[in-house]
Amino acid sequence: MTALQDIVVLDLGQIYNGPYATFLMAMAGARVIKVESLTGESLRGRGLTSSAAYPFEMLNQSKESVSLDLKHPDGKALFLDLVRQADVVLENFSPDTMERLGLGYEQLEKVNPGIIYAAGSGYGRSGPHRDYLAMDITVQAMSGLMSITGTEGGDPLKSGAAVCDFFGGVHLYGAIVTKLYERQRTGKGAMIDMAMQDAVLPTLASVFGAYYFNDRQLPPRTGNRHPALTMAPYNVYRARDGHVAVICVRDGHWRSLLTAIDREDLLARADLEKMMDRAAHMEEVDQVVGDWIAGQSRQDALTRLQAHGVPASVVRNIEEIMTDEHLHQRGTLNRVTHPVLGELVMMNSAINTATGAEVSPRPAPALGEHTHEVLRDLLGLNESQLNDLQDKGVTGQP
Repeated sequence: MTALQDIVVLDLGQIYNGPYATFLMAMAGARVIKVESLTGESLRGRGLTSSAAYPFEMLNQSKESVSLDLKHPDGKALFLDLVRQADVVLENFSPDTMERLGLGYEQLEKVNPGIIYAAGSGYGRSGPHRDYLAMDITVQAMSGLMSITGTEGGDPLKSGAAVCDFFGGVHLYGAIVTKLYERQRTGKGAMIDMAMQDAVLPTLASVFGAYYFNDRQLPPRTGNRHPALTMAPYNVYRARDGHVAVICVRDGHWRSLLTAIDREDLLARADLEKMMDRAAHMEEVDQVVGDWIAGQSRQDALTRLQAHGVPASVVRNIEEIMTDEHLHQRGTLNRVTHPVLGELVMMNSAINTATGAEVSPRPAPALGEHTHEVLRDLLGLNESQLNDLQDKGVTGQP
């Protein structure tokens, strides 16, 4: 038995934010029905020959696809019938999109008082910015994340990863599961208003700390150094064949580091004994660590530092991660064969890995692949009715 077995989700999510929340639900055993327009959601629309193919396949594993024209009266009626059989409706359109279709929370609650309506957006459904159009890069900018990424004096940089989309998706999933648990006791549904900006703000905890620590002065961009410049070593250093990240969060780490790099002579330096002392001598500390790592291969440096109890890691590229046997042994990554894309490394849910849940993911569905199956299962429609809906352009080709 899986954790979310018997939970039915109508997934109107698009791109990354909403689909990641429903990916987590599907991987936990929920029946996730991807409700798409007759042309498909935006990420699917970019096609199997684009770079969007991989994220679409990853995010939509183990889902079913129903294609409906929600602007057609019959399509709207079918959707409302599906809502009566569902536990969760999720969407991450711009605020009020579903309301304009007559399918907002107030309308859905009338046909199913227990429905959990989960809405993801850039800035939420309240406040002055509710109607700002939002994508990951714009939320990185608005949230302050971009302002603290980069080097001092340089331009602000976005994260290389879509952190706002996925942080928003994780929090959306958590909110849905929270409300499903609450519904067991109250029998009541809920409206969830999850903003990507709200979800990503806690990642700035160190930066907020730097602001208050420095008498409410805006902290500079610090590259790979600590945001408040109060910790050293805390940096990425060049090795002979790449880079190594090193951090000493305790004074004991510093002592272990000096032993590892054969610089025990610095143990006698009182002005480097404590963290704040080392932060005051940051350039010198970075020089000491950097000089040693520069003479090492990154793996030799990692092995020696880890053997001495120093937090360190090599900086790995995407290919190294995809072939990492640690991740494959844990079940976080799995090698699969896709009928069009060929050999791929696909991601499991980290929640499954953490809890030991075993699943056999199915490939992402073709557009409308399960339309007839879902409408038969949940609504009891017969073949004649299904064909009639398809002929009228209410549903797509299964």
